[in-house]
Amino acid sequence: MAPDTPYIAVVGPATATGREQQLARRVGELLAGHGAVVVCGGTGGVMEAVCAGARSRDGTTVGLLPGTDRADANPHLTVALATGVGELRNGLVVQASDALLAVGGSWGTLNEIALAVRRGKPAVVLEGWAVPDAPAEPALRSAATPEEAVAAVLDALRRE
Repeated sequence: MAPDTPYIAVVGPATATGREQQLARRVGELLAGHGAVVVCGGTGGVMEAVCAGARSRDGTTVGLLPGTDRADANPHLTVALATGVGELRNGLVVQASDALLAVGGSWGTLNEIALAVRRGKPAVVLEGWAVPDAPAEPALRSAATPEEAVAAVLDALRRE
């Protein structure tokens, strides 16, 4: 990979709805079309769907698994890394990425968004939770479509 290849964390519920999976698959297709590497938690739900979308366009996908067995990885990963650190792998997903795109919402997803914002990394939320009392953060944006979300995250990286 070229040093300027964007690594985009795509996060979301492992128990994703059909709609979340559909959105995540499209996000993966679009990111692969832009030459981005998809980084995720490596298991099911949004993670599996985004990887399936990226791989359908010959994209590269990296999964940082919570457990110690690569056999737990979703079948659409290019690289599966068994971290053995459980949910702490959320921090590794954020750290290994240049920006974050969240599809849907869960407690783990909210954690990853917060970690990205704290690190000053661009974060875009697609049909996820709103936190009404959260202070405005320039690094955090929301999007209405997969196309808008991918454009926003890649544009944010170009402006850095």
